[in-house]
Order: sequence, then C-alpha cells, then structure tokens
Amino acid sequence: MNTHDAVGGDNLSQRVEAMVAAGLDRFAPHLTRVEVHLGDVNAAKGGAADKRCMIEARPNSHQPVSVTHHAATIALALDGALDKARRVLDRALASRTDHKGAASVRDSDLR
Repeated sequence: MNTHDAVGGDNLSQRVEAMVAAGLDRFAPHLTRVEVHLGDVNAAKGGAADKRCMIEARPNSHQPVSVTHHAATIALALDGALDKARRVLDRALASRTDHKGAASVRDSDLR
C-alpha cells in the first residue's frame, strides 16, 4: 500500500495505512496494490468539504478502480472513500464468486 498525503506526517500515514488495511481486509487476497491520496482542496480558505481522499485499488486481472470522497475532515473523507471502495470492489470482484445469486461454476468443485 502506498500513501500520498499533502497534509499530516508519518503518524498520519501509519494511521491511514492501518485504516485502509482494516477497511479493505476482505479484498486483500485479490488486490495487488492500493494507493491513497489525501489533500486539502481549498488550502487555507477552508470550507465545509475541503478535505479529499482518493483511493485507487488494483485487483488481480481487473482494471484499476478509483473512488474519491470530500468531507470536512481527513478522517471523514477516508471513511467515505473506504465505503465507496468496498462497494466498487464488491461489484468488480462479484463475477469471481457470484453468478445471479449462486456460486460461480468457475469457483465450484465441479471442475
């Protein structure tokens, strides 16, 4: 996992990495890389939703997926981006494990 942030320091990077690892734990076997970009959109101006978190996840044998969430704080932006990332990864990886509500033939013991 790579963390790129324009705000905070090493302590923030460690906390973000721990939150992302916990938040995307169930997808870990299917991911080759996760990048997190944090930023303050308005810099010194402030604003209601001026913190941005962009997460890019690269699933094995799939196109990369990315999500962005804006919020008032870095923690809220990260939480929102993780929620979006879980939904996007669920859809992207569903074909590996699910086919119209039943187990995929490719993943079954029928081979």
